[in-house]
Amino acid sequence: MEYYNKVIESVGVRYTRGNNYKVERPITVTDYLEPENTVILLHQGTLKFGDEQELVNEGEILFIPAGRACKVSFGQATKRNEMSNNSFLENKKKHLQSISFKDIKSIEEDCITLVTFEAKVFDVVNFFNSLGIPPFIIRFNDRLASIIEDVVKESEQNIPGKERTIKIHTELLVVELVRHILKNRLFVEEMSTNSTYFKDPRLIDMFNYIKKNIGGDLSNKVLAKVANVSEDYVGQYFKMLTGINPQDYIEYQRMEAAVELLRTTKKSIRDIGKEVGYKDTAYFCRRFKMMYGLPAGKMRRRESLINVQ
Repeated sequence: MEYYNKVIESVGVRYTRGNNYKVERPITVTDYLEPENTVILLHQGTLKFGDEQELVNEGEILFIPAGRACKVSFGQATKRNEMSNNSFLENKKKHLQSISFKDIKSIEEDCITLVTFEAKVFDVVNFFNSLGIPPFIIRFNDRLASIIEDVVKESEQNIPGKERTIKIHTELLVVELVRHILKNRLFVEEMSTNSTYFKDPRLIDMFNYIKKNIGGDLSNKVLAKVANVSEDYVGQYFKMLTGINPQDYIEYQRMEAAVELLRTTKKSIRDIGKEVGYKDTAYFCRRFKMMYGLPAGKMRRRESLINVQ
């Protein structure tokens, strides 16, 4: 139990957005993808996910880890209603209409509450993504459903303490998610195998060094000095504990840093690429599109596209 307490204490949580939606037009998004963790509470109607289109029942919650693409159907969609995530973002207002909680009880259409949030170990590693767990349904958890509703209800308010209350509710959401996984013994093997970074301080040193020097030299030679292991062994050591090689992890962190800069600054694509470690702007743009499925320039529009009003 102490180990899992340490896990929870090590995870930093940040709310990104939340909203209620009415399904205007049913849609299947073949590669639904969010850079943050996503919980979708189904109030009424139809919600399906995965290649087998598993059905989420009313009152249940679909959880999708950060950065994990998943086929998701909102409403009774057919084959004709399929589109890519990129197309969905550009046409989201046609399919999902933002509504308030008081509207939910008075409408007959399919409706959901959706919340996205970050959960990072030592503010570096995406916790749920790093566990390697797939999207899954959370059944029979009224407490978690209530917390999700509370987050969005608070976001609809314009009163003192709003941000603080949202942060508290979002932290409760993450704790309840971990408790649900442990209580129902879900993904036990993934949890024990992929969370070994909590046990090795040298790996944490590397995580922190990468974060602080994201635009600098992060070769295996440099990482070997940080971890005090040989250059020949550092790649194997990193992959043994994390499941990925260090350079793949570094690229993922550089891209995450780029996304944050695109969202929060007016810096040029070229300058952002250089700031996160890419001297060649064209190469940075190719890698960015390969990872996120859309060009870096379009990512700037993403927040306005996904926050449907």
